[in-house]
Amino acid sequence: MGDLDLDARAAAAERSVTALFGGRLLGLPGTHLARVEHPARGRTDVHWNYWWQAHYLDCVVDAGLRALRRGNTEDAAERGRRGERLLATIRLRNVGRFPNAFYDDMAWLVLAAGRLALLQASLGRARPGRRLRASERVLTAQLRSAVTDDLGGGVFWSTHRDFKNVPASGPVALHLARIGDLDAARSLVGWMYARLFDPQSGLFLDGVRVVDAQEVVIRDVYTYNQGTVLGVLTTLADEESRHRAAALVDAVDRRLTTGTRRVLVTHGGHDGGLFTGILARYLALTAADPGVDAATAATAGRLVAATADGFWSGRADSSAGSRFPVGANDAATAEGRLELSTQLQAWMTLEAAAALG
Repeated sequence: MGDLDLDARAAAAERSVTALFGGRLLGLPGTHLARVEHPARGRTDVHWNYWWQAHYLDCVVDAGLRALRRGNTEDAAERGRRGERLLATIRLRNVGRFPNAFYDDMAWLVLAAGRLALLQASLGRARPGRRLRASERVLTAQLRSAVTDDLGGGVFWSTHRDFKNVPASGPVALHLARIGDLDAARSLVGWMYARLFDPQSGLFLDGVRVVDAQEVVIRDVYTYNQGTVLGVLTTLADEESRHRAAALVDAVDRRLTTGTRRVLVTHGGHDGGLFTGILARYLALTAADPGVDAATAATAGRLVAATADGFWSGRADSSAGSRFPVGANDAATAEGRLELSTQLQAWMTLEAAAALG
C-alpha cells in the first residue's frame, strides 16, 4: 500500500480505526461509539473518555469532507449519519447530557459538532438537526460561563475553577470565532499572548494555576496548544493574526520537529496521543488559507506532509487493519495493545495531508 495516494491513505486509516475501535454502546441498535483501546479489556461502554470521542467525531467529519471532494455524496452522507449517531451516543454515554466537568472537553465536542453541521449543509441539509442545535446551545453556554476575569481573563480548565490554560482557552476561542463572536475570541487570544506566550521560544506554555492563593505558571510546552491558537489566528484572519500565525508556524518548525525528515514531535500515549494530530489539523487549516503568505503556507504544508508520511511509513498492516506508531519518527511499528488516541492522531494527520492534496 506504499504507493496509495493521499486520499486512499486517509481512507485506509478511517477503515482501520473504525474496524478496530468502532462499535455499539451496550449492543444497542442505532448507537455508535469508539472503544478506547484494542484489543478492548471490556465492552465499548466500560472505559469512558469524552474528548477522545469528540476527536473521533472530527475525524468522521474529515472523512465526509474527503468524500465530497471526490464527488461521492453517498459516502459523504453516510459519514454524516455516522456522525449523528456518534454525537447522540456520546450524549447517551455521558449520562444523557452533553456537559461534563472539563471545559476543554466540551469545547472539542462543540467544535466537532459545528463541523458536522457544515458537512450536512454541504450535502443540502437546510438546517442542523435538533441534537446538533442542542449541543451547540448547551455547550456554548457552558463555555461562556468559564470565561471570567479571574487571573486576568482566559478560560477555566474544569469546574474546579483553579486553573486557566491554553488547552481550554484555545478551542473555546476557536469556537467563539467560528460562531461569529470575534471580540470574545480576540480577547481570549490577547490573554493567551499576555499570560502564556514565551517570547524566547515563540511558543505557548500550558497554563496558570492557583496554588495556595498564588498564581503559578505551568511551563510545559505541548504541540496541541500551538495548534489551537493557530486555528484561532487563521480563523480571525486579520493582519495582526496572520502575522502572529506566521511567527507561530516558524517557531513550531524550529522547535517542535525531530529527525532528518523534520516531522512533528509527539507526546506518547493516552491523552498525549492526540496532541500532535490536533496541531497537524490546524497547520493544514493555515496552509490552505488563501490569505496567508506563501512561505508560511509552504512550511505548514511541509510539516503536515512529512508527519503524515512518517505515520504512514511506520504502520503495520494486517487483515484487521493498519496499526500506526505513536510517533511519526518511530522506526518501530505499533505492537500489542493500541490506544484510540494514537490511532486517531495518525488518522487526523493523514486526513490533514489529504485535504491539502
